[in-house]
Amino acid sequence: MILKKIVPTSLLGRSIIIIFVPVIILIIITTSIFYQTSWNIISKRLTESVVADINVIVKLIDQNLEFEAIKIAREDFKMEVRIKEDSDIEKIFFQKQRGILPKRLNQALVNLNIPFTYDLSNIDEGVKIVIQLNKNLLLINVDKDRLYSETAFVFLLWMMFASIILLFFSYFFMNKQIRPLKRLAIIAETFGRGLDAPELKSTGALEIKQTANAFNQMRTRIKRFLKQRTDMLAGVSHDLRTPLTRMKLQLSLLKDEKAKKELELDINEMTAMLDSYVSFVRSEAPEPIENINLNKFLKEIIKNIERKNFDINFIEKDIIKTSGRPIQLKRAFQNIIDNSIRYSNKINIEIFINAEGCCITIEDNGPGIPNKNYEDVFKPFFTLDPSRNKLKGESGLGLSIARDIIRSHGGDIKLEKSKLGGLKSLIQLPI
Repeated sequence: MILKKIVPTSLLGRSIIIIFVPVIILIIITTSIFYQTSWNIISKRLTESVVADINVIVKLIDQNLEFEAIKIAREDFKMEVRIKEDSDIEKIFFQKQRGILPKRLNQALVNLNIPFTYDLSNIDEGVKIVIQLNKNLLLINVDKDRLYSETAFVFLLWMMFASIILLFFSYFFMNKQIRPLKRLAIIAETFGRGLDAPELKSTGALEIKQTANAFNQMRTRIKRFLKQRTDMLAGVSHDLRTPLTRMKLQLSLLKDEKAKKELELDINEMTAMLDSYVSFVRSEAPEPIENINLNKFLKEIIKNIERKNFDINFIEKDIIKTSGRPIQLKRAFQNIIDNSIRYSNKINIEIFINAEGCCITIEDNGPGIPNKNYEDVFKPFFTLDPSRNKLKGESGLGLSIARDIIRSHGGDIKLEKSKLGGLKSLIQLPI
């Protein structure tokens, strides 16, 4: 769980980690090996060289050649040497340091077989070494260049700098590779909302090009399928109107009133179904995308309702502006509100913003729909009471058309039990 919180969620972030983590591990391993081998060997050789020079100085002093020893130390050994008379090394205390350099210096000084101590706390000012010579103390300040090699740390700094440069280039190139995927996500979202999305340019790596080509082919097939369906419904609707017109003319010549009334009912039902077909085809027709204020949009629909016969309560929690096809959306909301008006006299309409976009709820106090039929009523020509719908001139396509329009805008519609006792329609649309 902790790892999931640390790891970035974006593909770019994860790609950078995949590239950069091995580099970091390589630097750590290289540094560890360097300190265990190269730096260890370098420190040993440097300290042995310094101690060898100190041994020369000690021997010169033992031969009463103090002046020569100090001169050689300063000019040739990069050391500042002075003698402190009548002093004891036990009175001098330096804090012990840890690390490879103090360890190697201590091992080298032990070979002198004389009491000593040293201080590496301020290496920039030099390394202080104190040696006991009989009753005197030999104070030596060794230049840091004799014991400390900066090339090793320059090497490590260059490795870190190179890693940062590599991270920058990795980000630059990975961002260029992932950019077509971002464009694909945007176009797919646009196409999913029913908008006219352009073709995706085939750029980037081979796999990304294949994905773009697959998306373009899918887009073409879906558009072709929708056009074929629309053309077929338009053709069927047009072709059926001619025989229906002939049937109405022949019906007017019938003298049997009972048979005439039954046939009129059937013809009216077929006409209503045909009008629904035409309405559905009209909703499929291309329409430009426009900016829509949903609050004003719903108010205009409610304004056309005869308010004397219905108690309509419109609750605006948020002002919502979005985009879509106005005629289609108006038809979808009109179908749902008409459905409530048909079976109830009290309607609550509420509009607000939630985590998924904007939500519109339409509740009524009608008889409602059984839970088991919540999905069935969205099926074309499904009716709960066929005889009642025939009298009302319904075809069972209203909610089907409404859901089709809402989904073509990237949203959805669901049904629930209303607090008023009837049906509650939840319409979710992206902003």
